Amino acid sequence: MKIRIDEVMAQSGVRFGTSGARGLVSAMTDRVCYAYTRGFLQMLLERGAVQRPYRVAVAGDRRPSTPRIMAAVAKAARDLDFEVVNGGLVPSPAVALFGLQEQMASIMVTGSHIPDDRNGIKFNKPTGELLKSDESALMSQQVEIPDQFDAQGALLPAATQELPRVNSAVASRYVERWVKAVKRDALQGKRIVVYGHSAVGREYLAEVYEKLGAEVIKAEWSERFISVDTEAIRPEDAAIALQLAERYRPFAIVSTDGDSDRPLISDERGNWLRGDVIGVVAARWLGADVVVTPVSSNTVVEKVGCFKQVRRTQIGSPYVISAMDEAVSEGYSCVVGYEANGGFLTATATFVPQGSTLSPLPTRDPIVVQLGVLLSAVQQQKSVAELMKALPARYTASDRLTKFATEISQAKIAELVQGGNATIDALTQGLIGKTVRVDTTDGLRVTGETGDTIHLRPSGNAPELRCYAESSSAEHAWQLTQKMLEKCRSWIV
Repeated sequence: MKIRIDEVMAQSGVRFGTSGARGLVSAMTDRVCYAYTRGFLQMLLERGAVQRPYRVAVAGDRRPSTPRIMAAVAKAARDLDFEVVNGGLVPSPAVALFGLQEQMASIMVTGSHIPDDRNGIKFNKPTGELLKSDESALMSQQVEIPDQFDAQGALLPAATQELPRVNSAVASRYVERWVKAVKRDALQGKRIVVYGHSAVGREYLAEVYEKLGAEVIKAEWSERFISVDTEAIRPEDAAIALQLAERYRPFAIVSTDGDSDRPLISDERGNWLRGDVIGVVAARWLGADVVVTPVSSNTVVEKVGCFKQVRRTQIGSPYVISAMDEAVSEGYSCVVGYEANGGFLTATATFVPQGSTLSPLPTRDPIVVQLGVLLSAVQQQKSVAELMKALPARYTASDRLTKFATEISQAKIAELVQGGNATIDALTQGLIGKTVRVDTTDGLRVTGETGDTIHLRPSGNAPELRCYAESSSAEHAWQLTQKMLEKCRSWIV
């Protein structure tokens, strides 16, 4: 049977977007995962983007559904004569780095931060992440589906093969990247708590910081998958950080989301730091010329005044990567990007202060951000809290309404845009004053006469409505998000 990938998406409900294919585990049958993978690899073959002998690296996160999906992905690869390199359970940036180094495609089975009733597949070309310009080519692929699946879309037992033995180089190269780049004992005498939960990269975080001289404490490691979103931190995660800080008196607490491509880091008091602020610290630490970040990120990046250019994009790493590539083509020597969730990307070689040069890694990496904060504090002989307090006083907060249909979000935001300032003011009444600026780069971002901003947008990978707010105090930014989401809740009542 032959079928186009866009037909697979329509029939299954497993959508393809900036983070790859994602959907309910019940919808991500072996047949659907096989089709998406075959379409991706077939596209690379048609373009001549992979060379014989064909190889693809496959890895995954700790969700219960991940091993099954990895097997379906591997089946599709083998049917196109690809050798499968099994990375095992490793961070997304680890398998992407291995693919870049080996000039092979790589595939990560992960749903990132979303609940484990969902999962996803993230595809990387030998040169890096899929871009928006690649999507139409993938969606138009017509793929052959063998008669090796049952009526529910599960692989028949006779067609199922075990994955090859895990190639330990996928993980070890990721760890070595930082151990070799940063001065040994750079964190000597510093106590770092690794809040592990179910993050797939937790042991590798611990290994990196131990090898850099830190005293590492592993805390709250779970075998049950926990949905941790670095952009909308759960009250439970906030409480855990405060408890860990009280118990261990650390220099900082570090963690990541489920597939360990987005960072979490707290100060010594257990206060989680915002991803779009620590991104600024990391960019400054690396001496960036150009910083690319989505429109939702904190304006502290402009206010620090230490970058030649700041470029704003739509939300999503493909948009950030495209804008970084443009800056590189214009001749800038140190180009980096980051997202509001903390994911940090490098498009050029970067120099680690008191260390060595790092090759580009144009995909999200949490360690670069965490080290940017930790080592900036060490080098300035400050605590992490003191380091962050020295930045301009702009604070952001974000939260979300779950089980909120994307179609409703899109329709309501379109109504606000079409209605203009008067319609927007009616929604934001009592929050930020009258509207003085509207930005529709991605969703609806409104700046009020108070100087505060509110930004609404549908999530790109789950049925959620996200709200971001920026103000001169952290408490007020949080209040704005909650009051705005309460107003939006009426949209589905």
